[in-house]
Amino acid sequence: MLPRVKHYPISVELYHIMAERGTFAPDDRVELIDGEIIEMSPIGSRHARVVDFLNDFLARRIDANYIVRIQNPIVVGDLSEPQPDIAVVARREDFYRDGHPTGKDVALVIEVCDSTVAFDRARKLPKYAEAGIPETWLIDLESEHVEVHFSPKETAYGIVKIFLRGENAVSETLPALNLPVSDILG
Repeated sequence: MLPRVKHYPISVELYHIMAERGTFAPDDRVELIDGEIIEMSPIGSRHARVVDFLNDFLARRIDANYIVRIQNPIVVGDLSEPQPDIAVVARREDFYRDGHPTGKDVALVIEVCDSTVAFDRARKLPKYAEAGIPETWLIDLESEHVEVHFSPKETAYGIVKIFLRGENAVSETLPALNLPVSDILG
């Protein structure tokens, strides 16, 4: 008979302590989801291009009340600290010096997905909805479409709109975010 394996979830607080004590190498790409340390996929050139394109677009058009954060952590509960590709957060003078933004600070999250679309949809989106983040975009590079998820309810978004090449992806939360899917996908 095999021994019973018990899983002990890691809190955001313990995760920070582990990082401060050098548990992770400087080049480790990890994030905390549901109390589990998840190794992030390497970023390919197409993925990086989409993030850079959206960063440039948002930096030029986003309201001065917001900050555009690229692949930086946000806290979405006691057991999760994902690092979305892009997070548009409320501007603060200290730029979140003493702690990462939480769900109440975030207006929009964008995840660019190639091989991670199933994971992002099943594990990250419920966390974003549960944290009350009003809108999440999933940019699916394999299927070549943009999903706009909004109207969070418990652990899911109530409404999902899918935009294809030839259409404009439109934000429900940030009016400045309205652009052709073909431009996003490249």
